[in-house]
Amino acid sequence: MIKWFSAPLALLFLSYFSSAQFQYPVTKKVDQTDNYHGTIVTDPYRWLENDTSAETKKWVEAQNDVTFKYLNSIPFRDSIKSRLARVYNYERYGIPFQNNGYYYFYKNDGLQNQSVLYRQKGLSGKVETVIDPNSFSADATTQLDHFEVSKDGRYAAYSISRAGSDWRTVFIKDLATMKDLTDSVIWVKASQIQWQKNGFYYSRYPAPAKGKELSSENENHQVWFHTVGNPQTNDKLVYADTINKQRFHDAYTSEDERYLFLSSEDRGKGLRGNSLFYQDSRSTDKRFKPIVAEIGNFEYTPIGEIGNHFYILTNADAKNKKVMKFDPDAQPGNEWKTIVPESSENLQSATLVGGKLFLRYLVDVTSRVYVYSPEGKKEKELPLPGPGNAAGFGGHNSDRFTFYSFNTFNVPTRIYRYDIRTGKSDLYRSPKIAFNADAFETRQEFYTSNDGTRVPMFIVMKKGMDMNGKNPALLYGYGGFNVSLNPFFSASLVPWLEQGGIFAVASLRGGSEYGEKWHEAGMFEKKQNVFDDFIAAAEYLISKNYTSPGKLAIRGGSNGGLLVGAVMNQRPELFKVAIPEVGVMDMLRFQKFTIGWNWQAEYGSSDSSNAFKYLYAYSPLHNISMDKDYPATLIITSDHDDRVVPAHSFKYAATLQEMYRGKNPVLIRIDTNSGHGMSNMMKNIELTADIYAFILYNMGLEWKK
Repeated sequence: MIKWFSAPLALLFLSYFSSAQFQYPVTKKVDQTDNYHGTIVTDPYRWLENDTSAETKKWVEAQNDVTFKYLNSIPFRDSIKSRLARVYNYERYGIPFQNNGYYYFYKNDGLQNQSVLYRQKGLSGKVETVIDPNSFSADATTQLDHFEVSKDGRYAAYSISRAGSDWRTVFIKDLATMKDLTDSVIWVKASQIQWQKNGFYYSRYPAPAKGKELSSENENHQVWFHTVGNPQTNDKLVYADTINKQRFHDAYTSEDERYLFLSSEDRGKGLRGNSLFYQDSRSTDKRFKPIVAEIGNFEYTPIGEIGNHFYILTNADAKNKKVMKFDPDAQPGNEWKTIVPESSENLQSATLVGGKLFLRYLVDVTSRVYVYSPEGKKEKELPLPGPGNAAGFGGHNSDRFTFYSFNTFNVPTRIYRYDIRTGKSDLYRSPKIAFNADAFETRQEFYTSNDGTRVPMFIVMKKGMDMNGKNPALLYGYGGFNVSLNPFFSASLVPWLEQGGIFAVASLRGGSEYGEKWHEAGMFEKKQNVFDDFIAAAEYLISKNYTSPGKLAIRGGSNGGLLVGAVMNQRPELFKVAIPEVGVMDMLRFQKFTIGWNWQAEYGSSDSSNAFKYLYAYSPLHNISMDKDYPATLIITSDHDDRVVPAHSFKYAATLQEMYRGKNPVLIRIDTNSGHGMSNMMKNIELTADIYAFILYNMGLEWKK
């Protein structure tokens, strides 16, 4: 057990202690202990959980002062930032979506902080601006989130996020005049926006206490209905559960707006599935009727309707998922029919467009897309340009076309239009880039983890590189929450690859790369499998001479930040640099902030004596040792992160700075007016430049001009 010692309050920011050549602000310690099932755990930096206190703000300023003085001293940092700005400066389009003859789409001219929403009549009409989020705030940190057009095309409800917070405010735009109405709906979070006639459904929490908006526990999620033109005080409460306050509730409407679906989750109790009810607006009976009455560990997601039959994507008794049809008018016991049974491939998404089912599968972490009839007959495979990631396939049952995107690590995102009648795809948008993407190659290789499990990994590099063990490499991972790290393109990788850097993404257990079995193998007491997979990925890169421990950096965000923190505790000698971003670092208290309680369905909770044992065994905060030589560490967080509150990173940084006795820097970079991710383009460029500069500088490398 780590021992803690108190320090006088007067020393808080007036003195510094030295870890080798580095000086950090002294962080006050308090006498705080907790009894977890008979184990006493000290928490001397508990006061840093108070994100709005004057003391915490001074600590943040002092830490940022040390960090940015260090980053500013790196001679090639500005050169990296300049190159990043150049490679980002190309037009990027989003997948278009259609409503009442208008096609809406997002576009970024290159270096705009926020992408702009446009529309045009048909595919060749005059383009007009619908919403430009760059005008929302002076520093361009206010983002456009949801945008939903009413069925008649008259109005759009859209939500915005300020400074990266997960809180949303919803406004209404008249699409004839392009003017906003006076409507404003606040304290929206974890919500859909779903229209029905003259208003929309949304989910919200009660207003948090003043000053605790970004840290207080979120409970009592509710579904409301807002009528256009009315103040929020007149909104109608549709559903609330005052007994089970740690549940999510979401409302969905059918394409014709006849049906309202109500989905509830209880992840605070460790359940991964949902219940599902429906209400028929044409019926005089306005009660919600059950499709799935009880919340368990199976997911049920409505994907569309034909007539009064509901098509639902589910993993009920199908770990790779399947498509089923529910008939609300059938005799009890006969409501369900399997349309597309479970496959050996992992079904990631399903949509119902133009009278066809579009099913997107993963095969060794690359997309396969198939078209089925509503009766479940496979009609064709939609040909893709190659191994990579396809997304989209949205639309209405009356649509003739659907649009999708395709990219991979060395192929920028291209958008295709698929003709549902002919079964042919045409290239619709292709970016004109200012760099040679053909100079890079992507390999997928498989390695063996600690217990013999075969794990895939993507490796991206310049063509023709010499595998001599001297190349700088950046290994990225996530490994949790049923999230798959599919191939992706990011211009931010280009400067790293141009410098001879290698970028690797390990497809760790805990994700959805091979379905629910793969996910379950990295949950709860099996979380160590995720860390073992990541460590084995590093060992593989070293053994194959891609890199060496002195040239290997690791990076991960959120659950991936937890990953980085855990493996650098367990195998610090494998890595030269570590970048844990917005990580869940205190595994004993994560459930006490905002919506952290819902992660208990993934991790378990320290409230359980059994779960406490394994959480305490790998918690990054609680396993820091004075006897280990940690890699150079740049901890990343933001002041408006109300998903993984910055207290995780604050306490972790203070502890690592105190305990580590080696020569490598341990710094924390705390961004302002950002949340769980950077809140605009320039902030993202600045962060990426700082990360690359920190990595290369600590590897003893230069930036080649």
